[in-house]
Amino acid sequence: MKRLLFFLPLLFSFMLITDSATAQEYRTAVGARLGYPLSLSLKHFLNDSGHAVEASVGTRGWGDGRYINISAGYQVHNLLDIDGVEGLYWYYGAGGSLFLWNFNDSSVDNNNSAASVGVQGYLGLDYAFEDVPVNISVDWVPTFFINGYRNGFRPGYGNVGIRYILGQ
Repeated sequence: MKRLLFFLPLLFSFMLITDSATAQEYRTAVGARLGYPLSLSLKHFLNDSGHAVEASVGTRGWGDGRYINISAGYQVHNLLDIDGVEGLYWYYGAGGSLFLWNFNDSSVDNNNSAASVGVQGYLGLDYAFEDVPVNISVDWVPTFFINGYRNGFRPGYGNVGIRYILGQ
């Protein structure tokens, strides 16, 4: 719930920003996903119908541990028809991720490492500015861990993305 309360103000801020600008479509963008986890991102549209793939590599640390994840997802973008806002898209999709964990298990008094595979969903908003080659997005990426250190459903993943549009 705390994460949701964190992302809601960002979503409303995002909507205010897009209200005063117009957008354009783009083909490829590279940048960062700021959130849970912090990641480098590459997003590429496959065709003019709004289908895109996104790959990311990220990391997050906590207390006595850290993980690295490698993710790829397929996303379908749809124009969001809001008066006064041009070029705002909502998207959904699915993908997978490999998580590499390194942590100190205090019950055993040694360092441990593990790997997990996760299936991810995507639900978000995407916007590209007209006059500046920048794309911003905000999304929720719930993850179901199939095996390894974190088993089961984890709804707390998501990010705010900031990317530079290539070849604009």
